[in-house]
Amino acid sequence: MKRSFLLLLILSHSIFAQKNLNLDFEILEDGKAKNWSVFGDGDYSISYEQLISKSGNICASIKSNSQNVEFNALSYKIPADFGGKKIKLTGYIKTENVSSGWAGLWMRIDPYIAFDNMKSRGITGTTEWKKYEIELSLNNNAKTIVFGGILAGTGKIWVDNLKITVDGKSLENTPKKVLTKPQLDTEFDTGSKITFLTLDENQINNLDLLGRIWGFLKYYHPAIGGGNYNWDYELFRFLPNYQKVKPNKERDSLLTDWIKRLGELKPCKSCKETSKEAFLKPDLAWIDNKGLSNILVSKLKYIQTNRHQGDQYYISMIPNVNNPKFTNENPYYDMKYPDAGFRLLALYRYWNMIQYFFPYKHLIDKDWNSCLIEYIPKFINADSELKYELAALQIIADIKDTHANLWGGNNKIQEQRGNYYPPFHVCFVENKLVIDDYFNPELKTESGLEIGDVITHVNGKAVETFIKENHNLYPASNQPTRLRNMSFDILRANSNTISITYTHNNKSLTKDLKLYNKENLNFYFGYKKEPNGKSYKMLDNNIGYITLKYIKKKDIDSIKSNFKNARGIIVDIRNYPSAFVPFSLGNFLNSNRTNFVKFTQGNKNNPGEFTFRNGRKVGIDRSWSYKGKKVVVLVNEHSQSQSEYTAMAFKAGNKTIVMGSTTAGADGNVSKINLPGGLQTMISGIGVYYPDGTETQRVGIIPDIEVKPTIKGIKEGRDEVLEKAIEYINTN
Repeated sequence: MKRSFLLLLILSHSIFAQKNLNLDFEILEDGKAKNWSVFGDGDYSISYEQLISKSGNICASIKSNSQNVEFNALSYKIPADFGGKKIKLTGYIKTENVSSGWAGLWMRIDPYIAFDNMKSRGITGTTEWKKYEIELSLNNNAKTIVFGGILAGTGKIWVDNLKITVDGKSLENTPKKVLTKPQLDTEFDTGSKITFLTLDENQINNLDLLGRIWGFLKYYHPAIGGGNYNWDYELFRFLPNYQKVKPNKERDSLLTDWIKRLGELKPCKSCKETSKEAFLKPDLAWIDNKGLSNILVSKLKYIQTNRHQGDQYYISMIPNVNNPKFTNENPYYDMKYPDAGFRLLALYRYWNMIQYFFPYKHLIDKDWNSCLIEYIPKFINADSELKYELAALQIIADIKDTHANLWGGNNKIQEQRGNYYPPFHVCFVENKLVIDDYFNPELKTESGLEIGDVITHVNGKAVETFIKENHNLYPASNQPTRLRNMSFDILRANSNTISITYTHNNKSLTKDLKLYNKENLNFYFGYKKEPNGKSYKMLDNNIGYITLKYIKKKDIDSIKSNFKNARGIIVDIRNYPSAFVPFSLGNFLNSNRTNFVKFTQGNKNNPGEFTFRNGRKVGIDRSWSYKGKKVVVLVNEHSQSQSEYTAMAFKAGNKTIVMGSTTAGADGNVSKINLPGGLQTMISGIGVYYPDGTETQRVGIIPDIEVKPTIKGIKEGRDEVLEKAIEYINTN
């Protein structure tokens, strides 16, 4: 997941001439293919080769030079100045010894619209030239199309004869892009022109009210939902006069006139009242509680009653899943540090997305209604790019969702944290920061620290102090997951040396520890994946072991055949599954068909309403079903999202127990969010519950038998959780 998300975020910088595309690599300049660029991490070589090409004289190749690799990609960029519904990339690929990853084509529609890198169907091993394709949905928000070939992992690929078509037509024959009314409004493309007056209590309260009304109108008013206004820019048009109002009567009159200018609303015949069965109801109490004029209250309530229905310009629901898709949200990538008006827009945009479309708003520790007024001065007064990123990260952390981090646009935060890391991996065990592995074993002697040593201080500061001071900068659903994420950064720095205090054999020692650029380490987050890792094996005493970090759909038939009569089966989900197997594997493990999950979903026709919908069943009694009596599922804080959903499916079986420690507590399909300045985040977009309505968000999958690693076990190189699972199967 990490690699594919990196590809989604990195922009290439190749220059393009539409009339002279070089998609077959035939035009070289200074030994490089004209208008092509390369990006990625790790030790790779890019070549433009003759004799082996699919067609013409030249093809491109990517080759790994060591095991210290992540991915490398060839990149070509064209402007999306054409219309159409579907864009297709086709091309030919040949591979040699591709392993510990995949090869394929990739294509991304910017800004942040659609992406595919063939990870789920990637090419492995050695293959001859074959045609592949990627097709993505296109819309007129697209500004650029970026595409090429990718190698993730080791081996070599050759790429040749790429072609782009739109709705089956060549680029030369595509229709002209038809812009919407919001897209034609470009008045504030270079800046909001907003400066804020002194932020006294009255001004902040007024801005709090404006943010609520702006967001309410965005999702409720038919004129805005119908795409008649660039609602970002209407905010900037309204703000200068709004800041000048003093008495509440004058303020309310200005707001009422603003609403009137949107046009009269016809009575809505299809608008339904909020269902009495709704799990969450629209939170609009502020309309009555803000002391607004009767006229303004009446206007707002009339809009609520006669709200927009059907296709909405700024929100849609993903088909079949029904998590929100925040459409037509300009990320304003060119504004690395947006001006004060755009910073306030970022807050308004995010707060209202959570207010109306976050399925777990009821689980936020804070009263979300208090957060808007709290963050208004923080966003407006963020006088640097770093402070703006930190303000965004803090409010993202407030919703307590492990999916909801700052995944892109956080360059200054990353610069502040540094790019130098220790040569070893650390994790929290027994509430202590413990060395549990070396990224590069050859660096162990130089570092002088052993597996199992405990880091207590960094540059004189206790690890516990770091945790306390940075708690609000690490978004997570629960504390074990927050500590998981923090562990990567506690020893991270901008310099190649830090001072640490550590405990070794009950002695407290201090030393200067050498750090290394991440690119020079066999670095990994969370859990380690080995090249060519196998997804299953038979342990002693006829116990089957399956790890989902290497699982492939094609493995399922072999697992059924080999493990059908096993004494017991252990399924290790202390990782993120490399394939979606809740049903294909779950039906094998569970012969009793039963419900294992149900969902809540939002309603774009009544923003803020969430209702339950039917969940899913798992389990089939067939001749190939598992005949044994014991299945043990292993989980911990690295079990997140799809891992948790998969654990729920397996747990439903009458043979299954869950063992380990609490999971990440972030389930449900994610919804992406763009904020001004190119900031990118996500939320869990649907609510995921057990069939009886028990929460999973923030709680995680609670083990039936809790087993945690110990420092003693780490020193001895043992997997105590796996040992306990084997013991359970052998003795029960």
